[in-house]
Amino acid sequence: MFFHVELEKELILYPRSFGPDMKTKLRERLIQKVEGSCSGRHGFIITVTELLNIDKLKGQIREGAGLVTFPVRFMAVVFRPFKGEVLDAVVTTVNKMGFFAEVGPLQVFVSKHSMPGDLEFDPQSNPPSYVSQISDDQPVRIAKDSEVRLRLIGIRVDATEIFAIGTIKDEYLGPLD
Repeated sequence: MFFHVELEKELILYPRSFGPDMKTKLRERLIQKVEGSCSGRHGFIITVTELLNIDKLKGQIREGAGLVTFPVRFMAVVFRPFKGEVLDAVVTTVNKMGFFAEVGPLQVFVSKHSMPGDLEFDPQSNPPSYVSQISDDQPVRIAKDSEVRLRLIGIRVDATEIFAIGTIKDEYLGPLD
């Protein structure tokens, strides 16, 4: 789920940024570039915690441009989901095929085939939702902004994105009250 890893990124600095506060500008530029981004190999980069080589940085001047490239090593907290992991999510969209839920930056699709058989799509409700009338009490409802506990059953990793599908069919999974 969450890991503290060492990463590396090349940053470009323009000549107008050279001066006594160059290290501060490099730190700000790194945070701006990487926080909130997704690396398929490491996952979603949540926050930069430490710059490792900030005192020993040696830039490489790009010929003809006047720009300087700095190889920066840093520590960061990353969110990397795994198949079989159980997560709490917030439902964002519901349709007759299933629903989409968000776990932080990760979007997970739960198909209607990955839901218990007693959950039925109710197109008449506003907003659209899945409803289960197991007991005489309040019906169990999954609609937009509902909280659900799900298990990841599949993950596809691209260079800059992570896609996931989940299920709420197992025990202790489903809507949270």
